[in-house]
Amino acid sequence: MAAAAGVPGALGTLRAGRARLVAAYCAGIGPGWRLPGSWTGLPVGPAIWARGWTPAAGGAAWRRGYSSEAKTEDELRVRYLEEENRGIVVLGINRAYAKNSLSKNLVKMLSKAVDALKSDKKVRTIIVRSEVPGIFCAGADLKERVKMHSSEVGPFVSKLRAVINEIANLPVPTIAAIDGLALGGGLELALACDIRVAASSAKMGLVETKLAIIPGGGMNCSCPS
Repeated sequence: MAAAAGVPGALGTLRAGRARLVAAYCAGIGPGWRLPGSWTGLPVGPAIWARGWTPAAGGAAWRRGYSSEAKTEDELRVRYLEEENRGIVVLGINRAYAKNSLSKNLVKMLSKAVDALKSDKKVRTIIVRSEVPGIFCAGADLKERVKMHSSEVGPFVSKLRAVINEIANLPVPTIAAIDGLALGGGLELALACDIRVAASSAKMGLVETKLAIIPGGGMNCSCPS
């Protein structure tokens, strides 16, 4: 932040704003995450981390400072940050039993959330993350795919591709928080975001290419390299 602020003109303003954006993101996901080296390269400490938390009733415990708490059974948790982080929305993938793989229901929920967010003028930034430790997204739900009729596969892939394109074309900055595995369609989901911040445990790959299968989730997406 200090280094960015020292750069004169519009470039310095842009870099400082970008550093604040990533700092706000890191405050939303927890301590120990690092800002990219081009900004500060320093781990996010307890002071920044604590800003995203508020005391629960009675003061004995702590809870996240979200305006609404998602139900535990939801496969996608949509959360709106408050106070100084107002305008930041967190999309949390929550399919622990299936390694956050992309099912028909999850894709439908993503599509619905993105449709609502792209027209919400109060949204400044969107973070895509996992609610499951050690896994970002393992790609398509192959167990569900096996049970699909052949006539269902094409529409599902088209819907997944459309959702990834919609995320790539959102009018606000998007950040992918990659913790653990990001494979196949999960990696394509992360690539559709403007910024990717990865934990040291992150592992990424388009594993379907080993089977001579072309990654299909984001083929029409102008994803950054």
